Amino acid sequence: MRSIKKEKNLINKIILLRLDLNVPIEQGKIGDTTRIDKILPTLNFLIQQKTKIIILSHIGRPKGKIVNDLSLKPVSEDLKKKLKVNIKLIKENINKIKNKNFFNSFDEQIFILENIRFYAEEEKNDYKFANHIASLGDIYVNDAFSCSHRKHASIHQISKFLPSYSGIQLDLEVNALNKITSEITKPITCIIGGSKISTKISIIKNLIPKLNNIVIVGGMANNFIEYFGNNIGNSIKENNCDEIVKEIISLSKKEKCNLIYPTDVLVSNDMNGSSQNKEINQIDSKEMILDIGPNTINKIKNIIDNSKTILWNGPAGYCENPNFANGSIEIAKKIIENNKGNKIFSVVGGGDTVSLLNKLNLVDNFNFVSTAGGAFLEYLEGKELPGITALN
Repeated sequence: MRSIKKEKNLINKIILLRLDLNVPIEQGKIGDTTRIDKILPTLNFLIQQKTKIIILSHIGRPKGKIVNDLSLKPVSEDLKKKLKVNIKLIKENINKIKNKNFFNSFDEQIFILENIRFYAEEEKNDYKFANHIASLGDIYVNDAFSCSHRKHASIHQISKFLPSYSGIQLDLEVNALNKITSEITKPITCIIGGSKISTKISIIKNLIPKLNNIVIVGGMANNFIEYFGNNIGNSIKENNCDEIVKEIISLSKKEKCNLIYPTDVLVSNDMNGSSQNKEINQIDSKEMILDIGPNTINKIKNIIDNSKTILWNGPAGYCENPNFANGSIEIAKKIIENNKGNKIFSVVGGGDTVSLLNKLNLVDNFNFVSTAGGAFLEYLEGKELPGITALN
């Protein structure tokens, strides 16, 4: 990939900048600005280079229709405050903007085209739509790693019509994940959570030969607890996954990768209730497993202490209730402790995990935090991402 940071002679160029500004918005207010904050270096760089910037982005899944609640207006206002420059949100139909001269009548240096997913052609990766968008700029920059597993017009098809570059944040994402997949300092440990094991089976199988330890937490750990003959009560689990669990266990033994799952857990009859610590063979039929217990936490801490590289994707429990956030918090604290001592290299990814770390103001204490979910996992799985291959 060619990085925009290394490109010279950008003055007066019109940059079509694809960003992922898909932040949570409720009643017009942004709940988490992490994705906005992470792309500020690219925007500041382009401002310093005296370029004119046209931002392409989306919020939610409007499915090709205009949905007022999914407007980029709150994002525009947030960027204006943080960058301290005037920004104009363009609400005109993109298809009616004839060429790049349209933007000459405005004084602003940064423009945001309204939610690109308001157009059905975007998700269809439409050739003519991508060609039209490309006609509005001189250079295309992709700084939306978290969208780069999508074969969409503003991510994949558009690169056929303009000189195309990676943005600063995308470079950081790829370099950090390459360090995990290609430049591993062992021992390496992967802590992986989430509710569905089937969605992560490929990444687990791809990583096991490279790992020393794989720690299964969250909802998917319940499948392992049950597989070994324990009652999991009303706990969340994915059905028909015994063969997948068996395959992971077999591969772990073959590759001499230590497989760790909870030996004690926090349970409750109610997701909003208080917690009770139990061994995995003591769970009642009406109880739900909602977090890992203290013995499991201590085991994971010891594993972290004996690791040089940590990959963490997915919280250990139902973090929406503080009574079941302790496992994730303790994992975070132990990784941070070792980070400060330069004992490990840590990469954290996934929206739920990042959201928790944001609430605890801990995001800046890891070597790298990825806001990407699907793209993060697919890259680790070894898949080619359309948005990345389009830049090569």
